[in-house]
Amino acid sequence: MMNRIQLKRSGILKMALSGSSDPLLQQEEGEVGSRQPSFLLRAMRIATVVSLYWFISITMVFLNKYLLGSPSLRLDAPLFVTFYQCFVTVFICKMLSLLASCCPPSYLDFPSIRMDLKVSRSILPLSVVFIGMITFNNLCLKYVGVAFYNVGRSLTTVFNVLLSYLLLKQTTSFYALLACGIIIGGFWLGIDQEGAEGTLSWAGIAFGILASLCVSLNAIYTKKVLPAVDGSIWRLTFYNNINACVLFLPFMLLSGEFQTLYHFDKLGSLYFWGMMTLSGLFGFAIGYVTGLQIKFTSPLTHNVSGTAKACAQTVLAVCYYEETKSFLWWTSNMMVLGGSFAYTWVKGLEMKKVQEEPVPKASEKSETGV
Repeated sequence: MMNRIQLKRSGILKMALSGSSDPLLQQEEGEVGSRQPSFLLRAMRIATVVSLYWFISITMVFLNKYLLGSPSLRLDAPLFVTFYQCFVTVFICKMLSLLASCCPPSYLDFPSIRMDLKVSRSILPLSVVFIGMITFNNLCLKYVGVAFYNVGRSLTTVFNVLLSYLLLKQTTSFYALLACGIIIGGFWLGIDQEGAEGTLSWAGIAFGILASLCVSLNAIYTKKVLPAVDGSIWRLTFYNNINACVLFLPFMLLSGEFQTLYHFDKLGSLYFWGMMTLSGLFGFAIGYVTGLQIKFTSPLTHNVSGTAKACAQTVLAVCYYEETKSFLWWTSNMMVLGGSFAYTWVKGLEMKKVQEEPVPKASEKSETGV
């Protein structure tokens, strides 16, 4: 009995760090043949994973907003905050790699990570895009409210379509383009309503557009450089963040953030460093739970969950900051979220249609002379 419990525990830890197949399910299959877990068990697993994704994602946004724009903190060093989050990720990856080398694979399965300058240079183009993505995301959050944050950086889907055509020569269906049009309409209506309420920040809007562009470019470059790290997302995460740590230093120097930190009155505060470290932990965790949600559901369901999470995050932000928004402001949010959901739904239908198309058999090919 003890051996069985030990195997289950080790299997859970292995799943958590390697993204491998569900060890509990594998063990059940080995014991009772092809028996599948009950519907209730699968539903509970999915609900737990989706709830974890929502909690980490929403908490990270509010935590970053506190670090970037809290009147009580008064820290004007967004590059340093982003740099420290990357540093925490590098540290966690290295510690897990060292721990995995000391533990049996059945307890902890994490790839071996060591610094290789050749690999680091091959990852550099992606790292530049990655820096832009996380920096512009944080700068957008610094200048706009959490409630408007999703609208401010809502053009990722539009840039995905645009870059797919420009770089990959892939065309998009009419209904998908129509969904993008709804997103753009909601984006401009949101800008109009923020201006009407006197809370519009053009700097925040510009950073949000740049963040959306970098998110799209990041997805494209990630596929290109994955072979350099043997397809390991964890190795890519390590090299990406260590490159970012190095590249952030000259930018911090040029922007005067070292001087800002020197005069920062809470630099010796344990609470401040605790919050900074916590934001780094959540930054590391969001990558893991995103992959976990896709694993337990599907890419399509993940996108739908992200849209629903954005809606919940907006409502929470309005309630938490005790804001009053107009009907048209809420309409702009619903247009962005509705357009994003519609695009995901249309692309899902298109993928399903492609998968269901029958593949001609060899005999049929020979009969037609092809």
